Amino acid sequence: MNPYGKKNIAGTVWELIEPTADSLGYRLWNVEYVREGADMYLRVTIDADEGIDIDDCERMTRAIDPILDEADPIEDSYFLEVSSPGVERVLTTDEHFSLMAGSEVEIKLYRAVDGAKVINGILKGREDGVITVETSAGEMKIEAKAAAKVTTVYDWQADFKK
Repeated sequence: MNPYGKKNIAGTVWELIEPTADSLGYRLWNVEYVREGADMYLRVTIDADEGIDIDDCERMTRAIDPILDEADPIEDSYFLEVSSPGVERVLTTDEHFSLMAGSEVEIKLYRAVDGAKVINGILKGREDGVITVETSAGEMKIEAKAAAKVTTVYDWQADFKK
């Protein structure tokens, strides 16, 4: 489901390519249309239960390139990038929060809550605009609109010790 609406390029592209992602067995994670320096980038992020590798990114690129060429939703020239969301991923949609429940997250807030602008803990979920996270101090409920960014946190040290 398109989280952006049709009022912007990302939303339009999402609706154009989501059926293709689904048919290839991928979950569309994010679509961004951003400027970097003088260049524009259309970034498509895909995921799957078994993970994403470079072959998946190539397959998705080859599948959506003709769709984007035919529909021509972007007037200017741009670079198309397809990637996985990685191990430390930004959570924005209800589906993201549902899929990543039980994961360690970092929540960056617009304004401090109890003296902290960053909250770390285990994500329990997001419901009715409220993010619930289990912290070392106990369960916290945070208004989703108060969160500037919610990102999963990967324990690199534990992985390195394996």
